[in-house]
Amino acid sequence: MNKSDLIFVAGHCGMVGSAILRLLKAEGFNNLLTVEKKQLDLRDSLQVENFFAKNKPDYVFLAAAKVGGIQANIKDPVGFLNDNLLIQNNIINQCHKYRIKKILYLGSSCIYPKDCPQPMKEEYLMTGPLETTNEGYALAKITGFKLLKYYNMQYGMSFVSPMPCNLYGPGDSFDLQKSHVLSALVKRFVDAIDESKDEVILFGSGIARREFMHVDDLADACLFLMQEYDDTDLINIGWGKDISIKELAYLIAQKTNYKGIISFDTSKPDGMLRKCLDISKINLLGYRPKITLDEGISQMIQMYKKIRQL
Repeated sequence: MNKSDLIFVAGHCGMVGSAILRLLKAEGFNNLLTVEKKQLDLRDSLQVENFFAKNKPDYVFLAAAKVGGIQANIKDPVGFLNDNLLIQNNIINQCHKYRIKKILYLGSSCIYPKDCPQPMKEEYLMTGPLETTNEGYALAKITGFKLLKYYNMQYGMSFVSPMPCNLYGPGDSFDLQKSHVLSALVKRFVDAIDESKDEVILFGSGIARREFMHVDDLADACLFLMQEYDDTDLINIGWGKDISIKELAYLIAQKTNYKGIISFDTSKPDGMLRKCLDISKINLLGYRPKITLDEGISQMIQMYKKIRQL
């Protein structure tokens, strides 16, 4: 990519999109295209077609999606499947029509089977049933990847598709109906201290294990892949090591100085019991994340404390 190429960051207000936008600006890319939701509904094919006809971007970072935690996915599987299919299909179809140079399509580790061998390798895709609690979202993400594969096979369309582990960082939601697990735990413990609660009750048993990466590290990986990776196979992005939700909860409790009881509501689902990515492919390319979980948690705690003071 040249610094003057027109680059469309779809979903620039979201956690991942905003991180990509920050990085592109910092790296000197000076022809960046963004649009607010109220001006462009990416679910509307006519609006998206008109947008591409007018702007004709050279490159696209597709970070726009309907996202949320386990409870949000359980409550609205229709929205997670339908909205994401519409968003990604509209953009991908227009990328083909206007012959963009390359598109980055952001996936998710939830695309892998529920009982997937660990760590999860890229070739395990579609080798077994999906985790039911986020099946709608996972199906949409798999469909988008397959559509790009077909466009590449049939028309030579250039794309890259990174599959990140669980993400956190600036731009994440602290709304418990929408938040991811790490930001939700930060909120629960900071709130418990401020409200003088002597017990925090968490969903699930705490035995589920997850891999976490800071969104700024993902942004670095996305830019790296757009410039250095031309393979159409998906590629995992992460640390390659995980932590149990219980361990994470106690770590955040310690960092927030919470001294009360931590209980687990085992009537609530754990989701997939383990999700840890095999990152050997991207490691061979020379990429590794930099922001440690310990450092990232401290950042999130300070971020949420500032939000509470507003």
